[in-house]
Amino acid sequence: MNPQQIRIAVTGPESSGKTTLARQLAELYKGQYIPEFAREYVEKLPHHYSFQDVETIARTQVEQYLATKTSSEKLFFFDTWLIITKVWFRWVFGKTPDWLEDQIRNCPIDLFLLCRPDLPWEADSVRENGGENRIRLFEEYRNELINYGFRYVEISGTDDQRLHNAIDAIRNFYKQS
Repeated sequence: MNPQQIRIAVTGPESSGKTTLARQLAELYKGQYIPEFAREYVEKLPHHYSFQDVETIARTQVEQYLATKTSSEKLFFFDTWLIITKVWFRWVFGKTPDWLEDQIRNCPIDLFLLCRPDLPWEADSVRENGGENRIRLFEEYRNELINYGFRYVEISGTDDQRLHNAIDAIRNFYKQS
């Protein structure tokens, strides 16, 4: 890995502002935005997603990560990451692929911005987990980040406040690095 590169993943439950925040930060910091592959993939499926489909999503997330290692870019903002996919496997299928654990450890993210589910729920064709499930999933993601010992900051607030909280988290990350 290029030691000059920084990878930040915006993560959290559905409808918590991940995509908006990741795009805003990439634009503000002139970094590369890595889009959420899962949404694009699931929207195109002619059937309800399967374990194999989620495995394809996870493998593509790893490919996206590996592509950053050979990039000349220095800063990357991932719209979601393998932690969400791992929890998704457990939440929906009750199990995870054997290889996923190693990939999470072998594709390190420098900072996770964990979005709290304090934005209004916006239903769409892909989202499945509104209401109390958003809170439970937020706790699952936080527990995973803690279990791995990953550096993360919880991001809350609406509109500009959410963005400013993320900027503060990144500023503090750079001060501590």
